Formats: sequence, structure tokens, C-alpha cells
Amino acid sequence: MNTNELFRNDSYLKSCEATVTMIDDRGVQVNQSVCYPHGGGQLGDRGRLLLADGASIAISDTQKDRDTGEQLHIVDSAQAQQLSVGATINMEVDWERRYKLMRFHSCLHLVCAIIDAPVNGGSIQIDRARLDFDLKEPLDKVELTEKLNAHIAKDAAISMRWISDAELDAHPELVRTMSVKPPRNAEGTIRLVEIDGIDLQACGGTHVAKTREIGEMLVRKIENKGKQNRRITVVAADTA
Repeated sequence: MNTNELFRNDSYLKSCEATVTMIDDRGVQVNQSVCYPHGGGQLGDRGRLLLADGASIAISDTQKDRDTGEQLHIVDSAQAQQLSVGATINMEVDWERRYKLMRFHSCLHLVCAIIDAPVNGGSIQIDRARLDFDLKEPLDKVELTEKLNAHIAKDAAISMRWISDAELDAHPELVRTMSVKPPRNAEGTIRLVEIDGIDLQACGGTHVAKTREIGEMLVRKIENKGKQNRRITVVAADTA
């Protein structure tokens, strides 16, 4: 059964009511979720399930089954025995952790807007984020940091809209990553993330509402990871 991914339309939802639809050794499935599953370079969410009797079950990770696409909330197998299919539960995301991931994900979109090159890969952690660019030319760390923070200071709005598969296929420039394709769903629609006046690209991740929420960032290092691969790592300036 497909899970209604509430975070796709509202990254700021911190909790929701849900119905348990399946429990197996892979994890717990529910009819709708506020937890983002690991993908697109972004870590899966953590959180907890609150049962009607007051019990709390920790979600240690959220993943998607690569073969079936099912969204799985990873919980302790012993605690999972407290759940039953059809039960109504409340789900809460670990908001402090999620918000850090949102800030870094939006930050990487700004980095994409500055560097005009395809992306080979990336990773979004709670304390840093990186992108690998298919690029021969060297990059200047100080200059890149200045341009990045100038975009952040604009406090540009970040919004989402949807287009059809056919529209995306007609505009391949909206896909910046060479290694990860944007999620397509049963309705045949693709989500675009737009940073007003700065960037527009297909993306299924969670983002902040305005660039100023990202906070001041620092390009900590630029590495050569091959003949034509430049790895950019960014951290929050107040933790550098």
C-alpha cells in the first residue's frame, strides 16, 4: 500500500495521525507519514510513534524499499509487537534534526545555482552537506562562500509546484543530478523546487520556506575527487 507522503506538500508538518497498514521485519508502514525516507542524498527522518495507551516507539530511520517503493519506518522489533495492523497512532518527526537537514538541502540548491555544471552526487547530513560536480575548472572557496551567503541574505521565497512527466522530459535542464532521478508518482507528476529568482529544479526533498532560514554558511573545503570531479563541502558558519 502506498503511503501518503505529507512532507512533500508541507515540510513544516511535525506530526500527524496515521493508521498502521503493515508490520514486518523490514519496518512499519502507515497510510500517511510526516517522515522523509532516505533518498536523494538526504538522510531519512527519525521520530516516534505514539500509541493510544500512551506508549512511545522510537523511529530510528525512515527508508524506502528499493524493489517495491514502500515507505518503511524502522523500529525496534520487540517494540513493534505493541502495534497491530489497523491501529490508529500519532507520528512525530524529530523536528530539530529534520530542520537541520532542510536548511542544508536548500543550501545545496543555492550551490547548484552558483556552479553551472552537472551534479555527480551529494550527501546531506545534520552537520554538513556536500555536492560533487562534473567540472574540470578549479573553484575558489572564499568566492563561493561569499556568493552563497549573498543568496541566503536575499531571503528569497522557496516554493514547490508540480509538472507532468512529459513536461519534465521536455525540459531535462530541470534535473541537475546525473546519479539520482527525481521521484515520479502514480499521478505522473514531478515536484519542482523554486528559489525565487535564483534556482528551479526537480527535487523530492524537504526545504525551508525562505533562504534566510538557511543561516550563514561556510564552504569548508573543495576537493578533487578525480579528473573531472570537484567536491564542495559546506557547514554552518557558527559551527565551523
